Amino acid sequence: MRIAVVSDIHGNLTALEAVVADLRKASPDLVLHGGDLADSGSSPVDVVDRIRGLGWQGLGEFAAQSKAPAALWAAVREIAEATRVRLGEKRLAWLRTLPAVRIEPELDPGFALTHASPTSCWRPPAADASDEELEATYGSLRAPVVVYGHTHLPSVRNLSGTLRMLINSGSAGLPFDGDPRASYLQLDGGAATIRRVEYNLETELKLLEWCGLPGAAWTAKMLRARGPMMP
Repeated sequence: MRIAVVSDIHGNLTALEAVVADLRKASPDLVLHGGDLADSGSSPVDVVDRIRGLGWQGLGEFAAQSKAPAALWAAVREIAEATRVRLGEKRLAWLRTLPAVRIEPELDPGFALTHASPTSCWRPPAADASDEELEATYGSLRAPVVVYGHTHLPSVRNLSGTLRMLINSGSAGLPFDGDPRASYLQLDGGAATIRRVEYNLETELKLLEWCGLPGAAWTAKMLRARGPMMP
């Protein structure tokens, strides 16, 4: 079975539409999203409506519980509050129905999706975590393949325990790995491919300039830098 995972869109409709076009050509059997759909981008309402219209199943969006520095958390809170106002209660109600962890044992191979880890939507293991730590973190999902996001840093790591493959799908809308292209995962049986999709970054930067949302200038700065920055 061919599965695609699109995570961390962060309100970037321009990148999302480029990924959707790429998915039409790839024709996976199942497309899932990994959360963080709306906050900090130019088009949170359009992104949520597009995902709902496409019928992609997936994870909820998380915008609380952060232990980041006070200035960063203040900016995140302001962005989240403004985004929620724009989304409105009907869209927020739909987001609340989405699970924090999705487990698909009937797929081949058995597959689980979480935003960061099964116990925290903010704290995945470090990139250099040992195999033992990764098994302890994700082994409870009892799936040979686990996919997560949150860090905006795509990776594929093979292991030898119950967890055979741990994959970070990267970010569709706000990559942090120096590559400006949208990132998503294609999983075909035991073969994992991180797809990179070009889109018109200048169009998204213009939308950020015009959208009137708090944090738009910060997001634009990170898109230009292709990595995380303080507000």
